Amino acid sequence: STSGAARFIVHARKAWLDGLSPKENRTIPPLRYADVHRLKVEFPQLAIEINGGIRDLDTVAEQLKHSDGVMIGRAAADTPYVFAEVDRLFYGEDTPVPTRHEAVEKSYPYVEEQLRAGEPLHRLVKPMLNLFAGQRGSRAWKRHLSTEAYSEGAGLDVLRAALALVPQDSDAG
Repeated sequence: STSGAARFIVHARKAWLDGLSPKENRTIPPLRYADVHRLKVEFPQLAIEINGGIRDLDTVAEQLKHSDGVMIGRAAADTPYVFAEVDRLFYGEDTPVPTRHEAVEKSYPYVEEQLRAGEPLHRLVKPMLNLFAGQRGSRAWKRHLSTEAYSEGAGLDVLRAALALVPQDSDAG
């Protein structure tokens, strides 16, 4: 019997070890999606998933034509709301996509549970900091959470106050 890996997540950008900073390595070397696609053609029995420069669901859909899976990396932190339509677009779910406000409100029971378990608020809200990226009120939301969530005893009231700083019409788009 043979053993080995059967699933690979392949980054489509070659890192340049000399001459570029880590930040530059995320943007300067060209993306080589065709090389990852070729791996899938040459090794169809392996699960080949692609990563690198994928920031939106249109690109995910395109890449799924050539690979078994797609990884969204940095965009997950930069624009987390990109995931709001994944279930509908890729898994056939017909539940309505929650607005950004609804997503925050739905997190309240989890946040309360984690706070009771001793988790500090700043760790719980960090993945939400860019939830309103590009929307009106985003800066106020992020500033409030970035400062107040570190306060001694910070709780759900801080999250509620931050949400109140973002106009409801910021949920569009």
